[in-house]
Amino acid sequence: MGGANPPSGADWPAIADAQARDAEARLPFFVAEGARARPTGSVARAHLSALARWPQALQLADGALTLTLPAAERTGFFAMANRRLHQEGLIVAWRDETYPVLALDSGELLATFERAAARFWGTTTFGAHCNGYVAGADGRPSHLWIARRSFTKATDPGLLDNLVGGGVPHGQTPADCVLREGWEEAGLTPAQMQGLQPGRRFRVARDIPEGFQLEEVSVFDLALPGGLQPVNQDGEVHSVTLMPVAEALARAAAGEMTVDAALVTLDFALRHRLLLARIHDRLQALAAPLWQGPSRLKE
Repeated sequence: MGGANPPSGADWPAIADAQARDAEARLPFFVAEGARARPTGSVARAHLSALARWPQALQLADGALTLTLPAAERTGFFAMANRRLHQEGLIVAWRDETYPVLALDSGELLATFERAAARFWGTTTFGAHCNGYVAGADGRPSHLWIARRSFTKATDPGLLDNLVGGGVPHGQTPADCVLREGWEEAGLTPAQMQGLQPGRRFRVARDIPEGFQLEEVSVFDLALPGGLQPVNQDGEVHSVTLMPVAEALARAAAGEMTVDAALVTLDFALRHRLLLARIHDRLQALAAPLWQGPSRLKE
């Protein structure tokens, strides 16, 4: 049994943060598919006036906004509208990455658009994170590699993060994303990541400054040899530190990590039983509503 102990009374604020939302602030967003309206995301009431300029594409009725264009026109409309919304500051942190627009009820692909627009429209996104750890003589995790995000990043600048993490673009699996980000964020080659192991998937549904984050995050673990020093390649990481497990867990519990990273770290601690039994059981129960099932190395 592990013995790492977060600060007394800490209930891991990321658990509540991952579910923090004002249900009255947003309206459901649908995409018309024939005679059906497919639930797709949500839009802020405060943005309805900006969206009213496209009545030929967007219909507001019965407390919901619906995109009424046929499938062949949707991606083009999003490209035009999102550029305009970005120019007006309503969509921020443009990435030039393509994300899927999926039906919430079936996962069916309805269109594609710019990654930064997902928060504006409240659509489903996917993330993938990896806990890089070093094991002690007993084979159990003793240290975690923890990254500090660049102070110039558009989101969560300067906060602590997992060794590897990123958004999953259209056409890529979470495991593929981790392998790609492993090099970009930590300088790890595919050969060095052959030991990648799946953890769990969890769901985040929360209000954020950019809009609404509705994301499924896949967790992976990677045991790394002592003496290996991860080196960031893309400039998005300020520094990488090898922390004793107890310190990393305490920082996550204290809110020093991003919400996603804190939950990834918690998943690691629970699966490897790194917490005292009474804390383990309490946090397991608190986090249970977030878990969606196991992560997958192949899809």
